[in-house]
Amino acid sequence: MSAKIYIVQLSNKQRKKLKAFSRRGKVSARKLNRARILLLADENRPKGAMTDAQISEILHVSLTTIGRIRRQFVAGGLDRALDEKTRSGRPVKFTGDQQAKATALACSTPPQGHSQWSLRLIAERLLELEFVDSITHTSVANILKKTNWPLT
Repeated sequence: MSAKIYIVQLSNKQRKKLKAFSRRGKVSARKLNRARILLLADENRPKGAMTDAQISEILHVSLTTIGRIRRQFVAGGLDRALDEKTRSGRPVKFTGDQQAKATALACSTPPQGHSQWSLRLIAERLLELEFVDSITHTSVANILKKTNWPLT
């Protein structure tokens, strides 16, 4: 087994903070696991540091995760190791205002010649009124699904 590159050495203050942190009720599971990894990997631990394999088996996390948490702690300190970076994701396609306009349109009187609004009709009208740049009837259905609209 190769030597560890990133050695975790917690101060007494950091260890107390992590133990108190792990006893709190409202902490995300991911953050709690990170705290536990650091506590078990601590070289200053009274029983000594556990190996990454032992930590992996106890906490059911991958060796890669343990190595990453160790690296983040050594490079950036306790807060960096505990807190995740914001994850990139798909940006919101329709603002709350646009969704509200779609819902209001669906609740309004249907156009002349129609007995009720269809999803495609709502999508077309939203484009005509320039409330949105582009929208499909499926997107309209997803917006209206949240309001329990009868046709969704």
